[in-house]
Amino acid sequence: MNTIGKQAVTSSRTAYEAAGSACKPHWQALVFDIKRFAVHDGDGIRTTVFFKGCPLRCKWCQNPEGLKAARQPVYLKNQCIHCGLCRAAAHNGQLDWVDGGPVLNHQYPGNFDAIVDICPAAAIRYDSTPYDLDSLMEKIREDAVFFKSGGGITFSGGEPFLQGHFLEQILKRCKAEGFHTAVESSFFADPQLVKLCAPYLDRIFADVKILDADLHREATGHDNQVILENIAWLLNSPEHRDKVIIRTPLIPGYTATKENIGAIARWISGQYPDVKYELLNYNPLASAKYEMTGQDYSLPDHAMYTAAEMEDFRQTARDNGIRNLIEE
Repeated sequence: MNTIGKQAVTSSRTAYEAAGSACKPHWQALVFDIKRFAVHDGDGIRTTVFFKGCPLRCKWCQNPEGLKAARQPVYLKNQCIHCGLCRAAAHNGQLDWVDGGPVLNHQYPGNFDAIVDICPAAAIRYDSTPYDLDSLMEKIREDAVFFKSGGGITFSGGEPFLQGHFLEQILKRCKAEGFHTAVESSFFADPQLVKLCAPYLDRIFADVKILDADLHREATGHDNQVILENIAWLLNSPEHRDKVIIRTPLIPGYTATKENIGAIARWISGQYPDVKYELLNYNPLASAKYEMTGQDYSLPDHAMYTAAEMEDFRQTARDNGIRNLIEE
């Protein structure tokens, strides 16, 4: 690797290591959601565990509540009964009272236990729950009966590899109990953690959003050097490459161009000619989550792509070397 490449990798590793330092210790993970009866996160009926924290800042993020590695309070405006108890219980600087309701200060350095506990309508709550290995396995076992029909457990995020040591241990436990396992990841992650976890995964969903490093940095905050290194390792590993499905979310103005899709298709098929590839239609519903978490959504309104537009994108992938295109 040349000097520039080494600097890019060092910069990327510093970014995800810094983000990871805000997470809980290795044997405790922050989980912001557990979705049961999921059918789009892998084979069969699945339970999807969403780990909190992500080092990327994609402008189109579908799960903004999972971005920050630290536990944060959220305000559900539609559940608020405007009783004012949180205002009375708040410490100085925790919130402002505007138009009859609270506006949380997400920069406040302490905890929000007092106002979370006192809210009678649960309109103010924490955005995540800490789990140790035993307690998370208990939650997973609740759905074990549904895994017998070809389903299993999927770990998503956020970025699950940001809590990678915990991920490795929970994967080992799942495999010991015979559960089918999957991960959904950007693979902006420590390569050593990827190599530790890969043997315990039955399905690997890997995002390749943008192939051009500068455009990737503009859209996500970081270059894609480590991402491509990790995915190249997976696609060149005979024991792992057939587990992998590469995904590209189609985002207007960023990923959804023929140039980008063609470049990704050439690169991944060059790594492994039989690579599986899936193009994900744009989801315009994510913007509603941003107000809840006190964040701004920067993309303009755009509808989902039509069936004809999706087929045009897929044909671009085929024309650039993709043999195994996944279509829904």
